[in-house]
Amino acid sequence: MKTFYIETFGCQMNAHDSEKVVGTLLEKGYQQVAGPEDAELVLYNTCSIRDKAEQKVFHRLQQFKHAAKNSKKTFGVLGCVAQQEGERIFERAPHVSLVAGSASYTKLPELLIQLEAGNRRVTGLSLDTNETFDTPFTRRDNPHRAYLTIIEGCDKACAYCVVPFTRGPERSRTSESVLREAHSLAETGYTEVQLLGQNVNSYRDPSPAGWDFARLLAATGNVAGIRRVRFTTSHPRDFGRGIVDAIDEHPALCNHVHLPVQSGSSAVLARMQRLYTRDDYMRRIEWMKNSRRDIAITTDIIVGFPGETEADFAETVDLIDQVEYDSMFIFKYSKRPNTPALAYEDHIPEEEKTRRFLILQERQRSIQMRRNGAYVGKTEEVHVEGYNLATGQWIGRTSQNKTLNFHDMELPAPAEGRTLTGQYLDVLVTRAGPNSLAGQRAGSSSIHSRMQ
Repeated sequence: MKTFYIETFGCQMNAHDSEKVVGTLLEKGYQQVAGPEDAELVLYNTCSIRDKAEQKVFHRLQQFKHAAKNSKKTFGVLGCVAQQEGERIFERAPHVSLVAGSASYTKLPELLIQLEAGNRRVTGLSLDTNETFDTPFTRRDNPHRAYLTIIEGCDKACAYCVVPFTRGPERSRTSESVLREAHSLAETGYTEVQLLGQNVNSYRDPSPAGWDFARLLAATGNVAGIRRVRFTTSHPRDFGRGIVDAIDEHPALCNHVHLPVQSGSSAVLARMQRLYTRDDYMRRIEWMKNSRRDIAITTDIIVGFPGETEADFAETVDLIDQVEYDSMFIFKYSKRPNTPALAYEDHIPEEEKTRRFLILQERQRSIQMRRNGAYVGKTEEVHVEGYNLATGQWIGRTSQNKTLNFHDMELPAPAEGRTLTGQYLDVLVTRAGPNSLAGQRAGSSSIHSRMQ
């Protein structure tokens, strides 16, 4: 039995892509091992959204450069770096034998045949993706929460982003196909699904039904057996009021929205080619702030984009103070190949990017401390994800996507085949930090019925 190892970099879509690759390899008789040292086939599923992530992959490959000459190992680079660099990877890392983008995973069995026949330069780089969504074998890494891709690619052409070059144009699945998979997941025992797309809310049903994202979201929330539905990542331009209405009306839809703003300055947003202004974005924030449910809002920010002045940066700080995000991912601008921003002048020095990064980080930390502190004394339903041996606490996640670590007097730790993982429990929040909540499992009279 051939052995393989796969390491995944990047976003949830890459994680789900790796589930498809693993499922296909297992179906073809391969055995997964825990480390690259024990594997005959070593795969790296890559991310190229930032230079640091890309360089990490080539560092991994460099570690095996000399060992590869005297071993039977076969190396493959998958995903966005593969699509971006193409056959140049063979020159940069000659011991690599497979280079394949995400659109080629349905053809993985054919690519494996070529590798097993001794071909040392096998590629799958076509963006002709009619079969992208229908990978026949998927090995799910989590038995309770499942990813479900509904749209691939991107048409937005943001000035800093490589996704249109690595994932291709937007292609949506039919609503029938999405709901069929959602029903299948529920029947298999999954209680939480996460709808995925580079711009998930840009979904447009290609079938005659013609559903938009809000309608698909609502229909997924109505699937029997599905307790929670999440989605990521949304683009502000396509974020309609109907999405908020759907969250209000369907309890299964998690009250959490990740809506990347990238900058609080309309001038910078225009240079980024983001297709909306600060006012456009804040109108969407107002919809969520005025909704019936308490929607947690998270975002992405890029600091140091070419031409970002101190006044532009001050507008971003002001926007953060106004919105008060529940969490925020902050990134320093990174030059990426094939993007319009490469031609921009006025690139910001690295030390200035770092200064702005640290200012936002400290500002956001204080906001999160205050917002999380408001949960102390409240009871929240969590979906239990596991147990932390180091802290002696169960790990749960609220509908608002907040981590809530808790103690349980009835089952302090997994024992004799008993576990809380996968269950939905009520937890009283007793403490709060900037990044998580802590608590104690609440009264269990209503909980036992769910666990049976």
